[in-house]
Amino acid sequence: MIRPIKKVLVANRGEIAARIMRTCRRLGIETVAVYSEADRNSPHVLLADQAICIGPPPSRDSYLAMDKIIAAAKNCGADAIHPGYGFLSENDQFALAVEEAGIIFIGPSPESIRMMGNKLAAKKAAKDFNIPMVPGTETALSDMKEAIAVASGLGYPLLIKAAAGGGGKGMRIVNQADELEPQVERAMSEALASFGDGSVFIEKYVTSPRHIEIQVMADKHGHCLHFFERECSIQRRHQKIIEEAPSSILTPEKRNRMGQDAIMVARSCNYTGAGTVEFLMDENNHHYFLEMNTRLQVEHPVTEMITGFDLVEMQIRIAEGHPLTQLQEDLKINGHALELRVYAEDTVGGFIPATGTLTRYRIPQGEGIRVDDGYREGMDIPIHYDPMIAKLIVHAPSRIEAIEKMKLAIKAYEIEGVETTLEFGEFAIAHPAFKSGQFDTRFVENYMPEFLLREEKINHTLARFAAWHFENQKSVLVLPDMEK
Repeated sequence: MIRPIKKVLVANRGEIAARIMRTCRRLGIETVAVYSEADRNSPHVLLADQAICIGPPPSRDSYLAMDKIIAAAKNCGADAIHPGYGFLSENDQFALAVEEAGIIFIGPSPESIRMMGNKLAAKKAAKDFNIPMVPGTETALSDMKEAIAVASGLGYPLLIKAAAGGGGKGMRIVNQADELEPQVERAMSEALASFGDGSVFIEKYVTSPRHIEIQVMADKHGHCLHFFERECSIQRRHQKIIEEAPSSILTPEKRNRMGQDAIMVARSCNYTGAGTVEFLMDENNHHYFLEMNTRLQVEHPVTEMITGFDLVEMQIRIAEGHPLTQLQEDLKINGHALELRVYAEDTVGGFIPATGTLTRYRIPQGEGIRVDDGYREGMDIPIHYDPMIAKLIVHAPSRIEAIEKMKLAIKAYEIEGVETTLEFGEFAIAHPAFKSGQFDTRFVENYMPEFLLREEKINHTLARFAAWHFENQKSVLVLPDMEK
């Protein structure tokens, strides 16, 4: 049965809320923004047809307040809620409460979210479909005696992971036997504090891994497609910085195999809507199931750029009950896309979140350049939320051309008043390891010293040149070419 959606409440903020609203507007669907007191003048609030304040700045009192959001949807007559990503997007209790309120949840079922939200349950479901798995425990550790026995069987290095975890929380690498007990205890403590569940399990640590994920889309009629891969290996603190599509290392055969494995993972939990199946790939190009994210990903624009599909529109149509009309063989890769997450962070200081006022904010423009942002000039970067300012996305016929376009786009992106990751992004995409495609998830660890030395040299040169200019009282300051 088709249930047309006429009004969508977007239960999120910032760039993803604005991005969802733009698609809704194109489709003739009314939008409702919810906002905290800190976001009263945010672009997503101004873009919506209607806006409702749901509480003070802390997330627990606003964007994580399920009852307030559902009450707002009822009061304004919204017939659907889109959760975006983060906040409540992967909360099965929220999805269930939305459905029980008679409102369409634009996302998978509560059961699918629950199953894939627990890494052990997800691994069990995937294993039943013969998806490649990293060797490790299939249940949560019961005690330290079991941990010692498992570690002895697998060998070091190992990875301790929270069963209910995400974002690197509750995760510890163990290189040798005397580190095992303290690292297990730390992982359990962090998992309990972060997720309310201290369960952890052990996996063999894959050295020099690539992080490659597959975008899937499934309707309510049993059809499921994959929309190719995204390479997400450049990360800090297990959080992505640069993403690209397609990956530079996959053969057509490997792409097809991983795509079909992703579809099987989706089928294992009766998935509907947009989801992402994440894999680790070792140095021998063997891939292993990592987890499934039951929502739209931050990096979804690179997939949109190479396929030509609006994934938010597809989410909405599936939620209404429409079947997918495409066949897998109809989907093609067109060119190459890169995304740089522009964070308000002190990169030199260790990617520490930064605050401040955007005293100048100018985005790059041009063919094949897209900026999804949630800020405007004069706005403050609040301390209450994720420090991402925007996503800078470029598309070009080839990977080399995409890299060159990204370089130009970064140079044209003007942000003053707060530290950002733009300079690191510029450094990373120009690095020989990135340009050659020969990198892994340790990129930041391996090449951060080079970046720090580069910044030190630049700052030293600028300081010397400024001092010379002051002493000679020149009227025009011409900065040296830092590319040399």
